Amino acid sequence: MKLYVVLLVILFNLMGCKEKPITNERSSSYSDLVNFFMDWRKFQVPNMVAGIPDYSASAMVDQHQTLSLWQKNLMSFDTTDWPIKHQIDWYLVFAEMNGLDFDHRVIQPWAKDPAFYVWFYPSPSDVPEREGPNMHGAIELNTYGDSFSIDEVNMLELQLGLSEKIVDQAKINLIGIGKDLWVTGVRSIKEQSTDLEAFAKKMAHLYPSLAQAALRSKNASDRFVVWLEAQVVNKTGPSGIGKSNYDWYVKKVHLSPYTWDQEHLLLQRELARSHASLRFSEHRNRLLPKLQKAGDAISYNKLLTDGVEEYLDFFEIDSFISIKPYMKKALMDQVGPYTSQEGIRGFFDEIDYRDPMPMRAHHFHWIEKEREILEPLESPIRKVPLLYNIFDSRAEGLATALEELVMNAGLLKNRPRATELVYIMLAQRAARGLAGLYQHSLEMTLDESTQYAAKWVPWGLLPADGSTIQHEEQFYLEQPGYGSSYVIGKIDIDRLIAEYARQREGSFKLIEFMDDLCRVGIIPMSLIYWEMTGSRALLDEALR
Repeated sequence: MKLYVVLLVILFNLMGCKEKPITNERSSSYSDLVNFFMDWRKFQVPNMVAGIPDYSASAMVDQHQTLSLWQKNLMSFDTTDWPIKHQIDWYLVFAEMNGLDFDHRVIQPWAKDPAFYVWFYPSPSDVPEREGPNMHGAIELNTYGDSFSIDEVNMLELQLGLSEKIVDQAKINLIGIGKDLWVTGVRSIKEQSTDLEAFAKKMAHLYPSLAQAALRSKNASDRFVVWLEAQVVNKTGPSGIGKSNYDWYVKKVHLSPYTWDQEHLLLQRELARSHASLRFSEHRNRLLPKLQKAGDAISYNKLLTDGVEEYLDFFEIDSFISIKPYMKKALMDQVGPYTSQEGIRGFFDEIDYRDPMPMRAHHFHWIEKEREILEPLESPIRKVPLLYNIFDSRAEGLATALEELVMNAGLLKNRPRATELVYIMLAQRAARGLAGLYQHSLEMTLDESTQYAAKWVPWGLLPADGSTIQHEEQFYLEQPGYGSSYVIGKIDIDRLIAEYARQREGSFKLIEFMDDLCRVGIIPMSLIYWEMTGSRALLDEALR
């Protein structure tokens, strides 16, 4: 059924079909908003020309000019008497339209960022939609399952066969001068070539024709790299968007109540708190053996699998959240193979190889990915991933908050050394978030931002030239606000808990809070705060 739908969508796009005509009729019906949203999502997708999305300058000008009509029609809805949950859905459409507007006015990834044209993603994202600006129609390999049918092989060959056309269009569209976006963009396309080569090798025995298609796609990717590298020498401009643009974006698109300056202050506070808490935790644990990294596959697998069991047992025994059958599989699927390596692995491996609990908390992401499929939300607007990563404060904020919340609830009482890892992880997120802010305020280049983050992560676990921070800071440059969303979202979770519990003074139950939070969906924290407390305070701060 999934492939049939994909084929219909591709056929629909190839035929040049688009959204229904928009009207200026005033409406007070929620069902009209839902229909309007469905049409809006069709409009948001660029026109398809010869099987690929058209990001040409003229096409983007046309889309931006028409967007104002869509925004005008959205404003014509009378939501006065709607229940809060339906008013919130209106704001989700409002935020997405602001996101497209900002893409056209400021970010313009199709013109400024070579990485926008990555067309092959072999691994899934851990949040509702792939992070950052991405070309429409890119191959998400995980959507095809573990094995391919003949129809799926044909579909993949068709998609891979469009690579040359994508490169030809990208060469025309890319006119930006931001040095860091170009340098990192070249790296992203090179990594795509490596991924395509690995995929071809994997497919060579079972699906030779698919392997050949992947190799042809790799060749197109390689030629794209050659062209990009020839252009980089002329790219000397800044890549950040500036403070005023940043403020508008996080407030009007992500509906977050903070300015750049306020986020900066909050992240500085959390960075200092994480370091102070770490040092006191180290002092408390000074007579205990230090954590040792798992040294072989057997001990590593036992560490991680036992950790999953203990984590879910804690959820159930401690009445932390309602347990669902899919939770164990979601977490076990993320237990990766053991790798033997000298020196520093990736930052999160350095955590996992010492103690499994801090990352099991953050892997709540994967539980939510399963919930999206098995327990879809009632709202047609919320049950699909929000565009422009508008979900970041909730998705990343809760995953980050849980690291400390489960610790405070008692998960680590028999793992005192693991508390040190929790504070190191918070320091890492605060440091890289600040580094992302400095890129957008034009105070740091990408290289300077990675050095700053490395300086402020304890134990030397985040080297500036390592893959983790290099890719994170590239992504935060591409997607303003995401780098700070981990800590800012965590702070908003704290604000939510405070008000939610205050309203239930003496009768607050953690399991009820967590279940209510999950039922609202993965939407901006300001809207969750409104739905769960009845107060628009955070949203009104964002809209000022």
